[in-house]
Amino acid sequence: MNTTETIHKQSSYYIKTHGCQMNEEDSLKMANLLEEKLDMQPTQDVSSADLVVLNTCSIREKAQEKVFSELGRWKKSLGYKSNAVIAVAGCVASQEAEQIFKRAPFVQIVIGPQTIHRLADLYIKCRTTSKRQIDVSFPAIEKFDHLPQNTRSSVSAHLTIMEGCNKFCSYCIVPYTRGEEISRHFSDVINEAKNLVTTGAREIILLGQNVNDYFGRIDDTTEANLALLIEAISQLSGIERIRFTTSHPQAFDETLIEAYDPSQTKLCNHLHLPVQSGSNRILKQMKRDYSVEHYIDIIAQLREKRPNLRVSTDLIVGFPGETEQDFEATMKLVDTIGFDQSFSFIYSARPGTPASELIDEVSLSVKKERLALLQARLKYHANRIADEMVGSTTDVLVEGISKKRRHEISGRTQNNRIVNFPGTQAHVGTIVNVQITEKLENSLRGRIASQSSDPMDVHTSTCTEQKIQHAHA
Repeated sequence: MNTTETIHKQSSYYIKTHGCQMNEEDSLKMANLLEEKLDMQPTQDVSSADLVVLNTCSIREKAQEKVFSELGRWKKSLGYKSNAVIAVAGCVASQEAEQIFKRAPFVQIVIGPQTIHRLADLYIKCRTTSKRQIDVSFPAIEKFDHLPQNTRSSVSAHLTIMEGCNKFCSYCIVPYTRGEEISRHFSDVINEAKNLVTTGAREIILLGQNVNDYFGRIDDTTEANLALLIEAISQLSGIERIRFTTSHPQAFDETLIEAYDPSQTKLCNHLHLPVQSGSNRILKQMKRDYSVEHYIDIIAQLREKRPNLRVSTDLIVGFPGETEQDFEATMKLVDTIGFDQSFSFIYSARPGTPASELIDEVSLSVKKERLALLQARLKYHANRIADEMVGSTTDVLVEGISKKRRHEISGRTQNNRIVNFPGTQAHVGTIVNVQITEKLENSLRGRIASQSSDPMDVHTSTCTEQKIQHAHA
């Protein structure tokens, strides 16, 4: 029996995830790695795990403090297994590095988002040497070459196509914690998409910090952009729908707009496109490198292709120096676009970012008042859209059994609305035509109208091979 088998026989792991879909995907990859390489098994009980991993996010306010608080709470109220190895992963790990060991001496592994593929090796070293392990480096695309293929069945599956960010928005810590933009090779992405289909995926969500900055190598002289990648994935048998997140308005080019032509790709009638503010002055302070007018023009062009396109966004209120006029400009933009379900936050300074050095004269009470007004306006438009859907019939991709009612099934519409309706396990993974009967707080209810093929299936077989040959080098 080798060292790995001796150390890890019948051992278990527990992973807790904070933050974005990229982190959720990273946690899934770590789980696959531990199971395949070390034959470890997942547990839902942190106190019984041999390896406890907290995968962290540094976006929200006081992110670092929340990490240490959770680690301490677990230790105090739940307790760790006496010989458990505690690991901190993700963006806070990258940002804090050695400081984590000083503030939480019981942590034994610190690993950044670009080195998660080394977790199993670090765990073995920690066990065999009883020494702390840290790796928060930024190797190129290496991690994708060392992570196992996903074998978990999921109707809607995430596929990371690029990592990092070169935008350096003044308020954002991500470029410092995730590193520079690196795109995966075109063929690697296509092969992973094919593998996801074999595990049951019918919808693929392409992930990246700035996913529309994707430029993946096809060969030594040719690259594919996001639009070409979407067209290629649309040709794969079994794929019914494609989404992508998160995109940046500055990188939203004409080819990506053309990809929303229903005859070209299987993109859904939904786009998440963060705008952050409706004020050009604030956007400039944020170093977003686009104007409100440019953002509105992108949406107008997309809706020429897809009149029923629904758009969600991210918005920040109370950025340093935000005036009442700036805030009103944001409210006006919300009405102009008619955003669907969106995310909005009060600005909080991230240590080490340029915006953290700006004088913040907006009081917390004003920030809270503005956030409440903004969220009420966003909710108004989301409710209006939901009301318009009641009585209509729409195609729903069934993702599984409803969480609250076991005799019902749950799925998503093209515009990313959750619908629950009576059905059976046999419907999972299929597209069903559903009549929407009721609007609830965070979902819709309906009943099956008829079995259906997704209208996005009716698309011309664009000759992707020819387009690849003409892709820019």
